[in-house]
Amino acid sequence: MRKIVFVTGTRADFGKLKPLIRAVHEHPDYEYTIFVTGMHLLYQYGFTVDEVRKAGFHNIFTFMNQVQGEPMEMVLANTIKGLSRYMHEVVPDMLVVHGDRVEALAGAITGALRNVLVGHVEGGEISGTVDELIRHAVTKMSHIHFVANEEAADRLRQLGEQDKSIYVIGSPDVDIMLSDDLPTIEEVKSYYDIGFDEYGVVLYHPVTTEVKDQRRNAEVLVESLLESGNNYVVIHPNNDTGSEEIFHAYKKMEGLSCFRIFPSMRFEYFITLLRHSQFLIGNSSAGVRETPTLAVPSINLGTRQHNRYRYSSILNANMGKAAILESIEKALSLDNVKPSHHFGYGNSVKNFMLALGEEMIWETEKQKQFLDIFF
Repeated sequence: MRKIVFVTGTRADFGKLKPLIRAVHEHPDYEYTIFVTGMHLLYQYGFTVDEVRKAGFHNIFTFMNQVQGEPMEMVLANTIKGLSRYMHEVVPDMLVVHGDRVEALAGAITGALRNVLVGHVEGGEISGTVDELIRHAVTKMSHIHFVANEEAADRLRQLGEQDKSIYVIGSPDVDIMLSDDLPTIEEVKSYYDIGFDEYGVVLYHPVTTEVKDQRRNAEVLVESLLESGNNYVVIHPNNDTGSEEIFHAYKKMEGLSCFRIFPSMRFEYFITLLRHSQFLIGNSSAGVRETPTLAVPSINLGTRQHNRYRYSSILNANMGKAAILESIEKALSLDNVKPSHHFGYGNSVKNFMLALGEEMIWETEKQKQFLDIFF
């Protein structure tokens, strides 16, 4: 029986990995464990390790890799130390990481140096800030790539990755978004005590390369939301450097009837809430991935998602109040938005399990070879 360790550090990457973990859990040929760390263990961000447990998973190992405000380079070092010791005991056949967070980089580094196959989910994508650097670094430390589309696969080839190591499976969260098992909007509103009939969703994260501007940008966002006169469901930012500046700005919204503010939200509930919203505003990848799939307008603020997927329902705005208010009005006027399938058709789990079922994937060379492309 082959052992697979999944590394999760945030509510976002767990939402992507959950359907894959469940499929492995239900398959008789595999044994899984989940290394839970990062934001999952911080109360300010909802202590979302509880969501991992509520998903029905039992083979969970928790490791606290940070305290609030600890520099990301220390978080990286702490995660490598904890994961290395854990892998020494578990000795997995494969380590699976997702995306562009420091926990994913720690997993890829640890797996590569321990001669354990590293599978990277959703590599080959581009964005703003340091996230893109981390994502491509994870690619180079990984042996197997489970990407969302051919566009991402082409970028991996530019990075010198071998065709035989790339599997186009789609984005796993699309499987959840297109599922018939999501809660109803009535269930979501009741569970989170949301009384709005109409609302926007706010997801705004720090921009690590623009820390000096973070407080003012967050203040401008809050001022714009207040001036817009709409109702909003606000979800806390991630724990990147600068998050405290956003929390400081959010204090102006506390206690106001037009805002409901949450540290986190269960992924399936978030998807239903988003599907029934008027629009999403912020700089989260949800505004360039989930919203087009759900045919919901989104307002992408600033540079954090620079060069990400563009679609007719995605409105880009700078961090000025006038631009933000104009984009809100435009988002409210959009109609007949059609869903995008750029990130998959809801069959990622099937494709992932088919890939794991190929014997050649387990025979992947741990000593990688760079594939030159000569023009």
